Amino acid sequence: MNHFLHRCGAAVLLGGLLVCATVQAQEFRIGFVSTDRIFKEANTAKAAQAKLEQEFSKREKDIVELGATLKSMADKFEREAPTLSKEQQASRQKQLLDQDREFQRKRREFQEDLNSRKNEELQQVLERANKVVKQVAETEKYDLVLQEAVYVNPKHDITDKVIKSLNAGGTK
Repeated sequence: MNHFLHRCGAAVLLGGLLVCATVQAQEFRIGFVSTDRIFKEANTAKAAQAKLEQEFSKREKDIVELGATLKSMADKFEREAPTLSKEQQASRQKQLLDQDREFQRKRREFQEDLNSRKNEELQQVLERANKVVKQVAETEKYDLVLQEAVYVNPKHDITDKVIKSLNAGGTK
C-alpha cells in the first residue's frame, strides 16, 4: 500500500509540474523581427540607400562608360585585325589588355568601396532598429525576440511595429 501511495504521489507531482510548466509557457512571449524587411521598408534604410546612390552614382556611371568604351575598342579591333600588320595587332592587343586590367581594377575598387559603405550604413540602420526592437519588447513584455528563424507563426512577427516606430522617428 505504501508503494502504491508513493507511485500516486509521484504521478500527482509530475502532473502538477506539467500544469505549472504549461502555465509558465503560456506567459512566455516570443517575438520575431525580419531584418530583411527592415532593410527594405524602414525609412532609415531607404534614406541610407538614397545616400549611397548619391555618393556612388558618378563613379558607377564613369565605370559603365569606361566599360562601354573598352567594348567598343575591342569590337573595332576585331573588325580591323585582319587588315593590321602583326606589330599593329600586337600593339593594339597590349593596349586593350592594359585598359581592360585598369577597368577591372577600377570596377573592383568601386565594388569594394560600395560594399564597405553599404555595410557601414546598414550597421547604423540595424543599431537603430535594435534599439526600437528593445523598446517594443519592453513595452509589450516580450521575453525573447528573434531575428533569424526557419519558420515563424505570423502572430509572433513584430516587424510591422518596429518599422512603424522607426518611421515615426523612434529612438534616434
